[in-house]
Amino acid sequence: MAELPTLIDDLALILVSAGIVTIIFKRLKQPLVLGYIVAGFLVSPHMPYTASVADTENVHLWADIGVMFLLFSLGLDFSFKKILKMGASPIISSLTIIFFMSMLGIVVGHLFGWSKMDCIFLGGMLAMSSTTIIYKAFDDLGLRQQQFAGMVMSVLILEDILAIVMMVMLSAIASGNDPDGGQMLGSIVKIAFFLVLWLVVGIFAIPQFLRKVRHLINSEVLLIVSLGLCCAMAVFSTKVGFSSAFGAFIMGSILAETIEAEHIEKLVEPVKNLFGAIFFVSVGMLVDLDILIDYALPIIALVLTILIGQSILGTLAFMLGGESLKSAMRCGFSMAQIGEFSFIIASLGLSLGVISDFLYPVVVAVSVITTFLTPYMIRLATPAYNKLEHYLPSKIIMLLNQMSMSQPASTEQSKWKRLLTQMAVNTLIYSILTSATIAVMFTFVLPFMRKVLPGWELHWYANAITGLLTVIFIAPFLRAMVMKKNRSEEFRALWAESNHNRLPLIFTILVRIVIAVAFIFYICHYLSRFTNAVILTIGLIVVTLIVLSRTVKHRSIRLERLFVLNLRSRDIEAQVHGKKRPLYEGRLLDRDVHITIFDVPMNSRWMGSTLKQLNFGQKYGVHVSSILRAGNRLNIPDGDYIIFPGDKLEVIGSDQQLATFGSALVEEVLSEDAHLEEREMKLRQLIIGKDSPFIGKTLIESGIRNVYSCMVVGLEEGKENLSSFNPHRRFLEGDIIWIVGEQESLNALLNS
Repeated sequence: MAELPTLIDDLALILVSAGIVTIIFKRLKQPLVLGYIVAGFLVSPHMPYTASVADTENVHLWADIGVMFLLFSLGLDFSFKKILKMGASPIISSLTIIFFMSMLGIVVGHLFGWSKMDCIFLGGMLAMSSTTIIYKAFDDLGLRQQQFAGMVMSVLILEDILAIVMMVMLSAIASGNDPDGGQMLGSIVKIAFFLVLWLVVGIFAIPQFLRKVRHLINSEVLLIVSLGLCCAMAVFSTKVGFSSAFGAFIMGSILAETIEAEHIEKLVEPVKNLFGAIFFVSVGMLVDLDILIDYALPIIALVLTILIGQSILGTLAFMLGGESLKSAMRCGFSMAQIGEFSFIIASLGLSLGVISDFLYPVVVAVSVITTFLTPYMIRLATPAYNKLEHYLPSKIIMLLNQMSMSQPASTEQSKWKRLLTQMAVNTLIYSILTSATIAVMFTFVLPFMRKVLPGWELHWYANAITGLLTVIFIAPFLRAMVMKKNRSEEFRALWAESNHNRLPLIFTILVRIVIAVAFIFYICHYLSRFTNAVILTIGLIVVTLIVLSRTVKHRSIRLERLFVLNLRSRDIEAQVHGKKRPLYEGRLLDRDVHITIFDVPMNSRWMGSTLKQLNFGQKYGVHVSSILRAGNRLNIPDGDYIIFPGDKLEVIGSDQQLATFGSALVEEVLSEDAHLEEREMKLRQLIIGKDSPFIGKTLIESGIRNVYSCMVVGLEEGKENLSSFNPHRRFLEGDIIWIVGEQESLNALLNS
């Protein structure tokens, strides 16, 4: 009999161990991530008392795939539009936390005499709080609907995307012998260039592709297409010098803007769970008890660094973001742990061979300890605030609560700011698209044309054809760069308000013309031997023709509209199906009143009751603003609306009111039937004998339904199908009837 490959043996051991341990952790109400880590430790070569994985290299290969799919799923749940709508508050908070915690980690590493790269990577690990663990803790403590929890989740989303950027920068640092500021700046510029390029091209092309083939795609095909795009972008990302995880995240972010995003997320979730479990198990396999004992002091020091650092510096960061002292303390205390991204950063350091072997198990141990302490830290925030409030003067408390980064601006300043921001963003995006197009044409098309048209004489024709095609392709981008926002509301208002505004406005147009001419200059300079004066003249003429061309104008507008349609397709689909939140929600967030969506459990005791009967306003002080049901939105429901299982309720109230309502929703459910299997319905045949008590009785008089809790489903008369039984027909000797009921009821009926 053929032997199974070692990989199958290892996979069986990993999944069985992970399954058993995670069931135990689920019972103990602990995060499953910790269960995977413990399972990995149990099957690792460092544990001599249990079976061990034979081929660790294959397991780590699967773990790398797990990281890729984890970040792909993270991208599916991420939207750059969400970040833009958050405003400056979470951005300020997340950047402040990452900077201070990174510096703190580097300082602690230096105090222990660790190497430079160990300290840099340690700083990155300590800066990343765990989205999974914090979300689970909020859920378990019933705090997920509170307003401060929403702020924490916003910061965690930003930390996740910044962690991707940090991984790319750490890779760049690790690849250089002595990284300096120029290399760091170059890495940031490179990230920004490819990030914008991939997002713009991806959002333009991929939704269009999915729209064209939507009628051909089922769940199976959509899963294969999605994972194929994920892997393709991962490969492409590695080709240009980034990690595969970064490419997977970008593809997830692109697909997040499509109508199919939610469907893809559900299809990919089992794949993510499988490979993610293997990744976290591989993390646990690196835990070495000997190292943990030897490095007990650094582990304790790092745990205290995270707990104290996040509590103090995290609170300060959220206050800089505009939160009150109490809210900032609750947010900061909630962030006091590290998790999955710390493991990913540590894995990156190990794969690059730039960090010491001891650092990984040390970080895992720190993560396990801080994860266990997370619920206690969250609970500690309010008592700590009460203690602080007791000792601090009230004036200082009021001053701290009034901290805010926003400053009022005049109307004219606001218009200039909006206009210049929009112009700068458009110029940057179209410059990147133009640069990418020129790079593609010169890298692939130009060598091909020179091969088709060889020789010195034909060489100029190859250059001319390539140059002409390049100008045709970039013409819509250059026109949009020069002309867009010149007729916007802000531009016209500033032009009309004052003559002093007109010269600066004309200057903004001239700057963009110069940039457009510079691209034409570069193309001509690369492909020809004309003098600079001639090239500049050609550039001005070409840009003028592009601006005046109606064909280029229509192409530019059509491309932009298609891009905006693709970008907004998911929002449009949400509005059509009633999934969009009310427009007035944002106006409530400045007060201790906000909107939260609650899912009505399938076994809720509230189902079938009207809003009037449930009386939420009187019981909990909340109001139901909308009911989302089967893709429809029922706004401002009256008291006669009935609650159904699976409904989504949009509820308005304060943190305390919403927390009480959420607890009641979870608790007021039908208890599980302990004898569910015994109550399975059975179908039996009953022959009416001469001594049957039912002879001469009608169905109603027999008590089969009322007394025995059974139901007659038909009368057998020798036909192909059963005949329906007339309730007024009297039972006769020899009748053959079919009845359905529970086994116990059937036994009682048959023995009657």
